Amino acid sequence: MEQLINLRPFKEFVKSGSFGGVLLIVCVIISLIIANSSLGPGFEQLLTTELGFETAQIHLNYSILLWINDGLMAIFFLMVGLEIKRELIEGELSSLKMAALPVFAALGGVIAPATIYFLLNKNTETAAGWGIPMATDIAFAIAIITMLGNKVPPSLKIFLAALAIVDDLMAILVIAIFYSSDLHYTFLLYAAGIFAMLLVINKLGVKNLAAYLVPGVFIWYFIHHSGVHATIAGVLTAFAIPTNPVSEESPLEKLEHMLVNPVNFFIMPLFALVNTNIKFEPEMVDGLTTTLGLGIILGLVIGKPLGIALLSWISVKLGISDRPKGAEWAHIVGVGMLGGIGFTMSVFIALLSFSGKHLILSEAKFSILIGSILSGLLGYVTLTMISRKNLKNNPEL
Repeated sequence: MEQLINLRPFKEFVKSGSFGGVLLIVCVIISLIIANSSLGPGFEQLLTTELGFETAQIHLNYSILLWINDGLMAIFFLMVGLEIKRELIEGELSSLKMAALPVFAALGGVIAPATIYFLLNKNTETAAGWGIPMATDIAFAIAIITMLGNKVPPSLKIFLAALAIVDDLMAILVIAIFYSSDLHYTFLLYAAGIFAMLLVINKLGVKNLAAYLVPGVFIWYFIHHSGVHATIAGVLTAFAIPTNPVSEESPLEKLEHMLVNPVNFFIMPLFALVNTNIKFEPEMVDGLTTTLGLGIILGLVIGKPLGIALLSWISVKLGISDRPKGAEWAHIVGVGMLGGIGFTMSVFIALLSFSGKHLILSEAKFSILIGSILSGLLGYVTLTMISRKNLKNNPEL
């Protein structure tokens, strides 16, 4: 009994939103240690090991790294797609008034950092990375605001979650439109045909998840071979899975619950482990002051909170949306700072932006790491200071 009592705080911590973020941080540290030790070359060789099979008609023989970035990450985007659809049907995005603020905030959080990066990097070999500072890492951002507990209004946590979901939707569209090349339209038509079939069986009332997930694998295969990034298949499959606005658990909610732990405790940590293996070199520190490094860091640390706060303020002043209950404008700025934690999503876009450019990619990853750490610290400190100020002015709170 005593052992069970002692284990209870740990079990509660594991169930909390912050554990996934802590696990990500641990994997980042492990990855950095491996990359800068004698294990580094062996780890890189392991990631290039090919797995799968290949025939004249089917090509499924890829490196471990590609299976993680294109395969397992499709499952991550499947869960993101499920979250987006659920919020559209029954959550924070289910009405125009409810959706307006996070949508405007996310739009500002995309435009401002991308503009900062573009202005610094236009007409250079790093111009393609404009999408890097746009992204928000949901796991890290939610983990930090969860660790703040009752120091922030509950409505602020909902706002950040909705903002991060809309941000992810925009990132998905950016990846699909701007970071896909050499399109093969025949494969796209195959994928579109299967997706249309999924929409039909949804309308027919089919609720068996296998009826959606098995064709979803084929959508992944065809999209992967079409030139569009394969992770988009996860979102398309998610949008086809049925849900409802009532309390009864829908197939979408059932699958979402099934995926939460594997995604948060395995897929995202594994992605961080294999993609943050940055071998520190003197040039990388110098790279922080190049247009690449400044574009990423300023985009995340300044662009994100500026864009989120500015467009939120405009939408409220125009009467399009309402400020989160109990939240001040300073809270919105603090949430905007947490939105600057790009990390895994920013690394993902960096991989697409600078494929085959090892040094530039390493500098980009290092800048993402620095920018995300700064954003997280600034957001945490800002929201904590607001809480202390409010507590001092209103001791009864």
